[in-house]
Amino acid sequence: MPTRLRKTRKLRGSRTCGYGRVGQHRKSGSRGGKGKAGLKKHKWTWTVKYAPDHFGKAGFKPPKKAPIKSWINVGQLDEIYDKLMKECKIERKEDKTLIDLIELGYDRLLGNGEIKGRYHIVARSFTKSAKDKIEKAGGSITTR
Repeated sequence: MPTRLRKTRKLRGSRTCGYGRVGQHRKSGSRGGKGKAGLKKHKWTWTVKYAPDHFGKAGFKPPKKAPIKSWINVGQLDEIYDKLMKECKIERKEDKTLIDLIELGYDRLLGNGEIKGRYHIVARSFTKSAKDKIEKAGGSITTR
């Protein structure tokens, strides 16, 4: 199309260039809003053609689960000793029986209950009362 036939050339000097009242061809109203405005309404045909996956959800995010912490009380150590005796998995350290709670799957040793035997306990963590009861019975406790 030749430049001399274009609408802008023909309407030079008319102030509004065929858009009616001054300001009707300015700002965001002339393009139907700013940004993503109107995608579900007057810009729906654009959405369907160029951004069909814009709305809706996709995929699945599983909820985060806290790791299961397992613990054991001092009062249950005698039962564990009996169980290890039956399975013939007893190890001795000095004059004490070695019980590795980490190997048995326990994370923490708590101080509830009473203890009879002398044990050397290996644990990830333990309470102060558990340590006191084990040492009172003649045993020892260490962390790994």
